[in-house]
Amino acid sequence: MQTFVPTPTLSRTPAFWTATGLLLLALAASGVPTPLYRVYSERFDFGSGTLTVVFGIYAFALLVTLLVVGGLSDHVGRRPVLAGGLLLMASAMVVFLAADGVGWLLAARVVQGVSMGALTGTLGAVLLDCQRADRPLGALVNSASPGLGLSIGAVGAGLVVEYVAEPTDWVFTVLAIALVLAAATVLLLPETSPRAPGALASLRPAVRVPRAQRPAFLLALPVLVAAWALAGLYLSLGPSLAATVFGLEDHLVGSLLVLAMQGSAALGAVLGRTVEPQRAMVGGASVFAAAVVATIVALVTGSVAVLFVSAVVSGLGFGLAALGAISTTTADVAPADRAGLLSASFVVGYLSFSLPAIVAGAAATSVGLEAVAEVYAAVCVVLALVAVVGVRRNRRRVRPAGADVAEPAQPVAA
Repeated sequence: MQTFVPTPTLSRTPAFWTATGLLLLALAASGVPTPLYRVYSERFDFGSGTLTVVFGIYAFALLVTLLVVGGLSDHVGRRPVLAGGLLLMASAMVVFLAADGVGWLLAARVVQGVSMGALTGTLGAVLLDCQRADRPLGALVNSASPGLGLSIGAVGAGLVVEYVAEPTDWVFTVLAIALVLAAATVLLLPETSPRAPGALASLRPAVRVPRAQRPAFLLALPVLVAAWALAGLYLSLGPSLAATVFGLEDHLVGSLLVLAMQGSAALGAVLGRTVEPQRAMVGGASVFAAAVVATIVALVTGSVAVLFVSAVVSGLGFGLAALGAISTTTADVAPADRAGLLSASFVVGYLSFSLPAIVAGAAATSVGLEAVAEVYAAVCVVLALVAVVGVRRNRRRVRPAGADVAEPAQPVAA
């Protein structure tokens, strides 16, 4: 009779970095369609309105999944949810390969959104579970990964579009294989969440913000909305904006605009890792607001240099503000609430990521992409400034005079 030998699992630090790699892979896969939207719009003959629907339906599917299964891994364990999410993401790549019309693209993005919704909160919880107590990197990874992962996906796909004859076939075949292998890698991760009752009850759609975290969550809300909304504009209409407003027709250049913002967002999170959370949120939101004003200047003047500089600086502000917002929101959250709270944060992010972009795409067909982008950017500036005012008022209210000293950033689930 054959004896069953359990699969050896990784220790805490290797597990943390393996989970980081899985998160980056999933995010890169979700960023790959950005430079391909123009390819599909030419192939299937659709405009900016349809383009943003294809983009936005992903975020809606992700949002619904977060609402339903955001806290599931707190009850059934992390590994089953991770493996299922990665295999579902691989199936989305197969649907992209089969796409021969807009309907297929919508289906692929729905499947991709569902898979990312299952992975987002769960991978974040794994990172918090596995981070070292003496080196808490959860907040940093959580804040830096979206910008880095999306940039890798967008620029990688942009390069393929520019230099490979059949870019969609090549990109999605490689990603499908990589995601299947990633699902197998989950077996090496330790199970960090013991099974707990309440799995079925946790599937009731809800935004789960523990009472103790609600004041901080509301405080961070405006800056999260502003930052994610601008990211949605860049990722959905950025390449089209570069082509129609600034005359940058090259697919690779369009993806570099995404890199300018999203890549610097990752850098902003790294630079702010030792800053006290609310200070990071105020500083990041202030930088973000100033840079988005410069984006409006670029749109009015048609300056490509100002556009790219403003994208880089707004990304830095985004990364720093997001790090502060997430650290503030998740400080001292109980282990059993980690995945649910992170999912609630991402619900806000992806609503902001999708709805404004869809509205912008629809409006662009009647009033023009440049005018829409200018109004869109102005709203982002106002929201960022609202966050700055809110945090400063809160600090004055809760801290006695002379007590405003820096504190180390708190770890959060990444």
